[in-house]
Amino acid sequence: MRRIIAVTCVLSVALVSACATLHNKNRSRDQTLEGYAAALRWGGFQEAWSYVDPAVRAAHPLTAQQKALYDSVRVAEYDTPGPVATGPDTIEQTVQIQLIAKSSQRVYGVVDHQRWRWDPGKNRWWLESGLPEIKR
Repeated sequence: MRRIIAVTCVLSVALVSACATLHNKNRSRDQTLEGYAAALRWGGFQEAWSYVDPAVRAAHPLTAQQKALYDSVRVAEYDTPGPVATGPDTIEQTVQIQLIAKSSQRVYGVVDHQRWRWDPGKNRWWLESGLPEIKR
């Protein structure tokens, strides 16, 4: 009888721990996606760059031309139906972004297919797909 109680206690603690971890991961996901969207909405492409996976940043650093292009636009609208889990530690979302060219005030749209990865070592989500592809 003691073994059954001990096993039940251990399983209960493990279940509570797993639920807490999942809750923290989901809360982190929501905060990360909201923070990234806010960075883009308020013109912070440099801030948004900090959400990109460090390995991706190292392999594909922003060029001066890309920085100038990001500086030449403002985000007018950022709309997504939300993330979809594609694995236990990955999500994807499609975002419709309306941009305003600062020089001409022309409005145009781009579609950003985002891929995010959970990093359990850092307890955070990283954007693997990079910043949105925009054109002049």
